[in-house]
Amino acid sequence: MLLPILLLMLIVAGCGGGGAGGDTLVISGKKWTEQYILPHLMAEYIKANTDYDVQVKEGLGEVDVLTKAMESGDIDMYVEYSGTGYLAVLKEEYNPDQSAEEVYEATKKGYKEEKDIVWLPPLGFENNYGLAMTEDTYNQLGVKTTSELAEKSDDLVFAAPPEFYERPDGFDPYVKTYDLNFKSKESLDPNLMYNAVKDGEVDLITAFTTDGRIERFNLKILEDDKNFFPPYYAAPLIRQEALDKFPDVEKVMKELEGQISSEEIAEMNAKVDIDNEDPQQVAIDFLKQKGLID
Repeated sequence: MLLPILLLMLIVAGCGGGGAGGDTLVISGKKWTEQYILPHLMAEYIKANTDYDVQVKEGLGEVDVLTKAMESGDIDMYVEYSGTGYLAVLKEEYNPDQSAEEVYEATKKGYKEEKDIVWLPPLGFENNYGLAMTEDTYNQLGVKTTSELAEKSDDLVFAAPPEFYERPDGFDPYVKTYDLNFKSKESLDPNLMYNAVKDGEVDLITAFTTDGRIERFNLKILEDDKNFFPPYYAAPLIRQEALDKFPDVEKVMKELEGQISSEEIAEMNAKVDIDNEDPQQVAIDFLKQKGLID
């Protein structure tokens, strides 16, 4: 009888972890710099303002992986971008006439109705896609908008993260909208593509506009003059079941609304990518510098 009892005790003990109704609030993110910083930023702020046990699971995956993890209860929170949720998860069609607020509110409503997931207030910045190149390439091409690039695109090597080639707001509809015909295209890790364009290995990349390497490497961004990309408000998501268990999270995260500017997140990203600082420490330093934690 002793062995079955011990096994039962181990099983019960194992059920007390994070996610799926456990006693720990589990926060995760995607596999690139900003999404390594933000989970720690939220976790440290929640820990400083509540008695909750909080765990960070770094770099779980892209939007499909994280959405499934939320729905199954494996994680409780992460930061998503309104345009991504609207197009990639809810499968809605973006109209360039829609405002950023309209896209956010529609996404918030759709997630609650379809997935019982709550969008909390935006953190204060948007992370958009931007077609980026070196200053030399920019000057040689003599273009300022993506439309102007069309007649010169057949001499250029384009690169983007693998996910961009699969997204509804990604490569195929993008090149169709702007009549682009690149010489070749490559898939690159989002953490490697900035060095690739800086070093001349490729001509153009779809940069994340809050990446600190844009300013540090003096990259130039072409105007998305047809408003192809939707707005991408960065906002925390939480499962309703987790919010019921950890109700103070909503109030605490409300205090972070609008607290992070595009310039501030870009500098945090640069500290990790270029200065080789630890994402968790960067998050803690930011919160302290803003007077948000002691």
